[in-house]
Amino acid sequence: MLTGLDGQRYHFDAGVFCLELLLTGGPGPIGEAYEILFKPDDLAEWLLDSRLNDTAPVRREDLDITESDLAHVTQFRNALWHAAEAMAKGQAPEKSHLEVINGAVGEPPRPQIDVATLQRHWAAPITGRQIAAMAAREAIDLVGSTRLRQCAGDNCALLFLDTSRPGKRRWCSMERCGNRNKVREFRSRSGATS
Repeated sequence: MLTGLDGQRYHFDAGVFCLELLLTGGPGPIGEAYEILFKPDDLAEWLLDSRLNDTAPVRREDLDITESDLAHVTQFRNALWHAAEAMAKGQAPEKSHLEVINGAVGEPPRPQIDVATLQRHWAAPITGRQIAAMAAREAIDLVGSTRLRQCAGDNCALLFLDTSRPGKRRWCSMERCGNRNKVREFRSRSGATS
């Protein structure tokens, strides 16, 4: 669940981990208003609720996030924001942003199977640099994607991967921007017929 600056809560699915990372803040006034990564523990707390858990449960004791890691992740995230926004608009990203993304590619966290319980888990420790590496690999896979989108809502900057079958998703959330658009269209039609 996300909470807008207006206090409205709504469901948002970014579609992939690297775009979910953009929800932690970023460059510009909107990103700065939503910034949550001020110290290493903030990144660790965010990871506990991230889609990283879709592969295997993330345990706080397995996370080893340093100040340097946090700086690396936020630099990567900001470059990804600029690059993904450009690609969603059909533009070429700046070379400097792509260089940061390429530079973040490294050894990602490793999922493993516990031989005693047959449960999935992450090999500890999971570092911030590994998190950036995982997100960078996904970001590289997005290059050239026709399904990378920015919400069509007024004053909404959210980016997402359209994973819908028809590939026609336009909104960050039907609960928020999609509904606002429907209301606006209804009022426009109602006013035109009066």
